[in-house]
Amino acid sequence: MALGPRLDLRQSQSLVMTPQLQQAIKLLALSNLEIDAFVAGELEKNPLLEPGGPTDVAPIPDGVDLTEERPALPAETGASDELIAQGLGAADSPLDVDHGATIFIDDGPADRMTGPGGGMDMMGGGSGYGEDAPDFDSFAAPDVGLHEHLMDQARAALSGMDLIIAAHLIGQIDETGYLEANLLQAGHALGVPLFDVERVLTVIHGFDPTGVGARSLSECLALQAKEADRYDPCMARLLANLDLLAKGALPQLRRICGVDEEDMADMIAELRAYDPKPGLQFAGERAAPVTPDLFVRKTREGWGIEINSATLPRLLVNRSYYVELASGPQDRNSKAWLADCLASANWLVKALDQRQKTIIKVAGEIVKQQEAFFREGVAHLKPMTLKAVADAIGMHESTVSRVTSNKYLSCPRGLYELKYFFSSGVSSATGDGAVSAEAVKSHIKALIGAEDPQAILSDDTLVDMLRARGMDIARRTVAKYREALGIGSSVQRRRQKALKGRAA
Repeated sequence: MALGPRLDLRQSQSLVMTPQLQQAIKLLALSNLEIDAFVAGELEKNPLLEPGGPTDVAPIPDGVDLTEERPALPAETGASDELIAQGLGAADSPLDVDHGATIFIDDGPADRMTGPGGGMDMMGGGSGYGEDAPDFDSFAAPDVGLHEHLMDQARAALSGMDLIIAAHLIGQIDETGYLEANLLQAGHALGVPLFDVERVLTVIHGFDPTGVGARSLSECLALQAKEADRYDPCMARLLANLDLLAKGALPQLRRICGVDEEDMADMIAELRAYDPKPGLQFAGERAAPVTPDLFVRKTREGWGIEINSATLPRLLVNRSYYVELASGPQDRNSKAWLADCLASANWLVKALDQRQKTIIKVAGEIVKQQEAFFREGVAHLKPMTLKAVADAIGMHESTVSRVTSNKYLSCPRGLYELKYFFSSGVSSATGDGAVSAEAVKSHIKALIGAEDPQAILSDDTLVDMLRARGMDIARRTVAKYREALGIGSSVQRRRQKALKGRAA
């Protein structure tokens, strides 16, 4: 082989992830509310983008051709799959999405509270308030945390060193209201005797909510019993033996407390009225409501699927402004920047349009494969995988995974995450096919909910009953599903129902 320089030509193919393509893939995984926040950021960065109404159309001046010689996006809704396959990530031919032209059966549950002008008029515009519509969120009282609530009471009841001790102890109370501090160590840390720490803790025990600052469940319930003037020697002995109550050893408890069966039932009923976690009344963060991204409802032709347009931004490209800027004097850098803004704006509008079409397509296949669930309920949910949906609609499995992430579907049966419809299967005893794990859980919950308190169903009995319904499932799987539902064993349920019957 000769040694020396030479010139070779090679041809190869490679997958290039352009910034536009990365953006399109990122948009698939975002929920409608996250899309709204993303678009708000783009509106600030790109002067050619503007929010549009349902019937807004950006004017295009006569004689102006704003298209460029770029590859066109695929018409099919394959989204990132087809973009990757064809290498069209940089395509940016202009396209404005006319959201108002999309025809649905109606505007969906989110848009039914409409005024004379249509749309979500209650949010301003059609309700008579206009831009001065009242902000109902401003009427809500600010959330007060447990520590702040306790410190307000401490400032009113204590002062000086006692207030410092109280602040130290309150800072070590967890969200459920229990004190996690060691009093002796707290005294050493503050340089005060243990007696002063215990005295301040006694004051905290009198704060609202009753039971806060307790160091154990027995102490928490005892504080509430004292507040209700029900803390007598019998109740004290009962609270000192809560482990026996949990085991259902009522005869032994009656002997320890020195009461008869009727008094024991009254005492248990009293305990049930107390709050074992008083601090949770002042939970730190308010749970945010889940907003559906899709609506599904029954129609004459089948099942209608609609994107929740109330939570989606409406975006247009301001072509008039582009022409105005392009016709003025500008250097090479300004011209390149303006061209980039136009390309970015066009691409974003197109990417949002393709995102909606892809979500509709995936949701349509989910509804098609899980039609029995929408008609009959969770007991008829079928096992389904991402690959099954991807193969049916001609997309990649990763695309379906992104589409179903962080998105919720609202239907007559309730609000469900799209991931909920994908579950493993349990073999059928009749050989007719697999049964969804969620459907098996639904059957287990129904069977246990209907069981006779005098004949508690064991896991073996549940296995036999499920096999009679056509579900071939092992005992350990029944136990696993039962624990996942938060349902105790047969022994625990027997004790709970016995205690409930006696307390009643």
